Amino acid sequence: MAQSLSPREEQNSTPDVRLLEEENRRLKERLNSYSIIFERSLDAIVILNKNGEFVDVNEAACKLFEMDKFDLIGRSFSSFLELVPPDILLFQRSMLQKFGSFSDELLIKLPDDKVKHVEFSMKKDVFNEFDLVMMRDVSAHKALERERIVHEFLFRDVFNRAVDGIVIFDEFGRFIDVNPAFSMSLNLEKGKLLNLSFQQFVARECADEFARLLSEVKEKGTAKGELSLVRLDGTVKMFELTATSNVYSGFYMAIMRDVTERKNMEIKLQKSEERFRAIFEQAHEAIIIWDDFGYILNANPAASRTFELPLNLLVRRNLLDFVQYGDEKVKRIFSEFRRKGEIRDELTFHMPNGEDKQLEFTMKKGAIDGYHLTIFRNVSERRKIERELRESEQKFRSIFDHAMDGILLWDEKHRIIDANPIACEFFSATKEALLGQTVMELVPERARRQLNKLFVQCERAGEASGEVEFSDEGKGKIVEFSLKKEVIPGVGMMRFRDVTERKEMELQLRKSDTLNVVGELAAGIAHEIRNPMTALKGFIQLLQGSVGGDYSMYFNVIMSELKRIESIITEFLVLAKPQAVQYKQNDICKIMQDTIDLISAQAMMHNVQIIADFERGLPPVYCEPNQLKQVFINILKNAIEVMPKGGDITVRITRTGRHVRISITDQGCGIPKDKIKKLGEPFYTTKERGTGLGLMVSYKIIEEHRGKIDVESEVGVGTTFHITLPIERTEREDNDDN
Repeated sequence: MAQSLSPREEQNSTPDVRLLEEENRRLKERLNSYSIIFERSLDAIVILNKNGEFVDVNEAACKLFEMDKFDLIGRSFSSFLELVPPDILLFQRSMLQKFGSFSDELLIKLPDDKVKHVEFSMKKDVFNEFDLVMMRDVSAHKALERERIVHEFLFRDVFNRAVDGIVIFDEFGRFIDVNPAFSMSLNLEKGKLLNLSFQQFVARECADEFARLLSEVKEKGTAKGELSLVRLDGTVKMFELTATSNVYSGFYMAIMRDVTERKNMEIKLQKSEERFRAIFEQAHEAIIIWDDFGYILNANPAASRTFELPLNLLVRRNLLDFVQYGDEKVKRIFSEFRRKGEIRDELTFHMPNGEDKQLEFTMKKGAIDGYHLTIFRNVSERRKIERELRESEQKFRSIFDHAMDGILLWDEKHRIIDANPIACEFFSATKEALLGQTVMELVPERARRQLNKLFVQCERAGEASGEVEFSDEGKGKIVEFSLKKEVIPGVGMMRFRDVTERKEMELQLRKSDTLNVVGELAAGIAHEIRNPMTALKGFIQLLQGSVGGDYSMYFNVIMSELKRIESIITEFLVLAKPQAVQYKQNDICKIMQDTIDLISAQAMMHNVQIIADFERGLPPVYCEPNQLKQVFINILKNAIEVMPKGGDITVRITRTGRHVRISITDQGCGIPKDKIKKLGEPFYTTKERGTGLGLMVSYKIIEEHRGKIDVESEVGVGTTFHITLPIERTEREDNDDN
């Protein structure tokens, strides 16, 4: 049975019960407040046992894990942490063990695979052996933060990569940040720019505009405009500007597009348009703008003059009114224009006043605002001049090609650029072979010096002329040159002709004139001397018989000299008066053989042997035998006299076509080339006591026989006289004799 309390003890124990009941009440109230806080907390609260299993959770935890409380209790917390790397979990447990509490972030994966980002704070052994975990869902915050980071990264990337300049500036226009594009536009490094402001670059004329833009962006939050900034090197850059306020830490941002090139292009286009308008109005060529149907929409004053209509009437007309549209050429031109979009040609246009004009034109499809542009040029006069020039050129070409003289055209370097047929024939080359060569390359070495002197004179005086000696296959040839430096700009002309025959004819004419003078002189001398000579001869013969003593030697000398004088007079008379000769067919070989027989005794006395070599079957020659004998005697006697020590004289007679050639060759001392030309001149001789009349008479006789004498000689070797005679005398020649 239980022991009961005494009244006093019972009275003393009553306050302790009350205290306990009061403490219990307070504990219940505190527990109730904790329960209210636990349940109504906005953060998720989870109580875990030592195995990490849920012991209790609040309503916020149920919402976080999107599960009922009964489903959560007993479930392992680690089942939601499969997205967290094991090393992270291990690190977090070690921190909890070490410090008793720990805060961090976790990714939890719900059964429906939804992922949430949570911040948690964990405390160990809060309720005896139970751990307390408080969690807050920060998924939305993290998403916003990620988006902010992405946006900031994108902004910075755009900021740095933007083609347009981007400037962050304050309310006073000072640069806070600039991108590379803006730095490049002002040609300054970013570090230097950040110490400067807009006002230091704004062009003077744009200062008010910048003040307006700054005021507007402060008031309205945005502003647009154009600014010209002057770089430190003085060059001007033009920008289109869009400014926005409070976009970056309360500062202002301006996006600045460099439009310098575009503005310059616009200025150029404006100037180009102004120039086009000036050209359009002042152009000498007619300019017409027309539509697809041919109607003229605009025309310049030159077009009014060309088409013989006032401008107000011309713009009402159709372009096709001025041409014969049914003409095939017109159809072809417009068809080609529609196909290609442009064409250049010329047509005959019929003017309202009845005049026809040849107009050259260039058409461009859609050249101005979709309309067609045509530029006309009146070429009627030019075509007329071109025809005249073509005719003139044809005349020149005809004269050039058919000229009797050789003609060469040469450039500044004396290279041949054209040659006529006579020039080609002279140089024995085709025109193609001559083109591009210099004239000096075509002439013999000996002639280059003489020709070069003419070129030098031509360069100095503009023209030159002279004669140049050529050697052609061993034969001397004289060519007369005439040079003119600038017949047309950059082109010189050379005209030349072979004057060898003319020179020979002039020489023969001079000889003939000399013969005539000598003949007249000889006739007078022979007449005046022969009579006294007859008297002298008579008195000498009388004295020879009457004078005593032996003076025979003197008389013989006197008579010998008188006979010599008489022979000279006889030769004079041959020159002085025509001889009564009769030309007949004669055997030239017999004439020569008779001459050789006649002179052989004299030849033997000088130890000279005459060798005859006659071609067989030679036809007879129409000649006068006695005169030919005189020629042969003169030449043979000269040959004997030039060989004082003896030698051989060879006489050959051959046929060459319609001629017979007699060649008499000696082995004498020879004749220099400069003296050969003088042979046959009166009183010219290489002998000490000769008169030169023998060869002079011989040349005259052969000339009367329509023949010629050529001399070949080499000093120290000998001389050959070639006598060429025609076999027959033509009727014309006979008439000339008469």
